[in-house]
Amino acid sequence: MTIRCQALLGTFVEIAIDSDDSLVMDDAFSTIKQIQDLMGFHNPLSELNQINRWAHQVSLQVHPWTIEVLRIAQEIYKQSNGLFNCGIGYRLVTAGLLPRHIDYSEYELGGIEDIEFTGPQTLRASKPVCLDLGGIAKGFAVDKAVESLMANGIKSGCVNAGGDLRVFGDTPRSIQIRNPNQPSQLIDIGSLQNGAIATSGLYFAYRDQQESYFINPLAQDESEAHIQFSDSYSVLAHECVYADALTKVLALSKEQGHPCFSHFEAQAIRIAA
Repeated sequence: MTIRCQALLGTFVEIAIDSDDSLVMDDAFSTIKQIQDLMGFHNPLSELNQINRWAHQVSLQVHPWTIEVLRIAQEIYKQSNGLFNCGIGYRLVTAGLLPRHIDYSEYELGGIEDIEFTGPQTLRASKPVCLDLGGIAKGFAVDKAVESLMANGIKSGCVNAGGDLRVFGDTPRSIQIRNPNQPSQLIDIGSLQNGAIATSGLYFAYRDQQESYFINPLAQDESEAHIQFSDSYSVLAHECVYADALTKVLALSKEQGHPCFSHFEAQAIRIAA
C-alpha cells in the first residue's frame, strides 16, 4: 500500500492505494486541487466567488463540477427542509471566519434555493447570494479523487480529507472517530468497504475566542446562528459528498432518524460527549 499526503482543502489530504504508481497519485491530487480552485471561498478569483459577485446580474457559464455540487446542494436543501443551505457565507464573513471579498451590507441576500440553472453549464441567481461550499465541496473532492484513481486502474484504496473519507475496492478499512471528550483518543466503530463517512465536530474550536463556524441557516437572530456543540456527528453514505453535507443536518437536527438520511440511503452516528 502506497500512502501520500498533501495540504489541500484547508486540511491534510491522504491518499492510500494498492499501487506504487506516482502519476496516478498526482492525477488524484490534481483533481482535488482543481476543485479547491473552483469552489474555494478564500480565493477571490474562484468560480464560487464569481457566482457570488455576478450571478444576480448576469447568467454565468461555470465548470460542470460546480453545477454538479450546486445541484446536489439544492437537493439536500429541499430534503432537509432548509437545514442544509450553502447560502450562509455572509454569516461567516460577518463573524470574521471568512474573508470579505464583497460588501454585502446593501443587499438582501438569498440562499442556495435562489440559484437557477439556465443551461447544462450556465446559471444565474434570482437574488444576490454569498454561497460557501465548505460544507459539501470537500466530500465532492474526495469522490472525484476516487473516480480519478479508479479510472487509472486502481482497484483498491482510500482518500481521506480531514475526516471526509471514502474507501473503494475489496479491502475493508478500519474506521475511528475522535472521542468528543478527549479528542486525542480514537473510538473504533468497525470497518468500511466501498463507502464513505464524514464527521463534524468542534473538537479543537477555540469556543471562547471566536464564533462557531457551524451555522444554523434557519436562525433569524444573528446571535443564535452560530451553533456550539460538544457531541460528534458522523454520517455513512455511498458517496462522500452526501456524507459531508448530511453531517450538518445531523448536528442541527440532532435526529438520527431524520427522513433526509433514509432518502439518501445514509446512516447517522452520534457520539455523545
